[in-house]
Amino acid sequence: MAVAEVRRHLNRIIADLHPGSAGLVMATGIVSTGLELFGRQVLSVLLLVVAAAGFVILLAGYAWRAIAYPRLVVADARDPGEGFGYFTLVAAANVLGLRLALDHHLGATVVLGLASVPVWLLLTYAIPGELIVGHRDQPVLPRTNGNWFLWVVGTQSLAAVAAAVAAQAGEPTTVLVPLSVALWGVGVVLYLMLIGLVTVRLLDSPVTPHALSPTYWVYMGATAIIVLAAAKILALPTLLPVLVSTREVVSGIGFLLWAFGTWWIPLLLVFAVWRHVVGSAPEGYEPGLWSVVFPLGMYAAASENFGLATGMGFMVSIARVEVWVGFAAWVAVAAVMGRSLVRRPGSRARPAPR
Repeated sequence: MAVAEVRRHLNRIIADLHPGSAGLVMATGIVSTGLELFGRQVLSVLLLVVAAAGFVILLAGYAWRAIAYPRLVVADARDPGEGFGYFTLVAAANVLGLRLALDHHLGATVVLGLASVPVWLLLTYAIPGELIVGHRDQPVLPRTNGNWFLWVVGTQSLAAVAAAVAAQAGEPTTVLVPLSVALWGVGVVLYLMLIGLVTVRLLDSPVTPHALSPTYWVYMGATAIIVLAAAKILALPTLLPVLVSTREVVSGIGFLLWAFGTWWIPLLLVFAVWRHVVGSAPEGYEPGLWSVVFPLGMYAAASENFGLATGMGFMVSIARVEVWVGFAAWVAVAAVMGRSLVRRPGSRARPAPR
């Protein structure tokens, strides 16, 4: 392949880079975490290496796209159906940081967490602000989808990292504890707000099989990471003032949302069957497929952490099985992605954002 052709091919890939592409890192990192929690170190380290390498490559790709195709980046950010996908950058950094914290690489966890803060601040105000006060030719609500829950996922990933760093660093970082609880609370309220908006959208107009994209699995994935962050908070010393005031709230809401997320799984499976079997949705790789793997892996990690923090052993038993479900999903999506990369003679551009 000539150098010019390679350059054109790379430029095409960068131009088509999906805002939610970092979902690969989120999914790989959390499955690695689940495997580590249950003593599968070899598999866990292999996936950790994949997640770290993918994160570095994607960061370079996002930076390249921002420099070479700024209009496409802005267009995606202003698109109600795509913009929230950029929160995968925040969640990817923090999920990777949480996995490294298990190996006591606290410095790396702190660096990744701090680096994600300005990105979260920019996205958490710029994207909703643009959707509310920016110029738009079409109403926003008909274009809500599962991607919107990535706002919750990014927020809760920061809460979990703050609690994890506070737990390992000790007394000097007690300021992180109220910050973690505050971010957790913000994420819970965002989830309650978004679940209403997205559900109304599903009920308000006819839904085709194609419209039920894999991103709707983040419906459940958002509850799982809320539970994980709650578990990290509950593992902190109980005599800290903010935990004296909020521990029962964090514990109660965490369990209720774990139950709600569990309730969602069969319904999401029904949606998947309807989309692919009844609706004959086109098969093939799309970045949104990692939105299926991430919730399954996060459900396992959250159940294990929350079960240990609250003494509910049945949750740990569920997680022991669920971690392999998440790993199997990761293998399946990785195989589909690999096949698409091998077979694809060229790149087909994503539809232009509206």
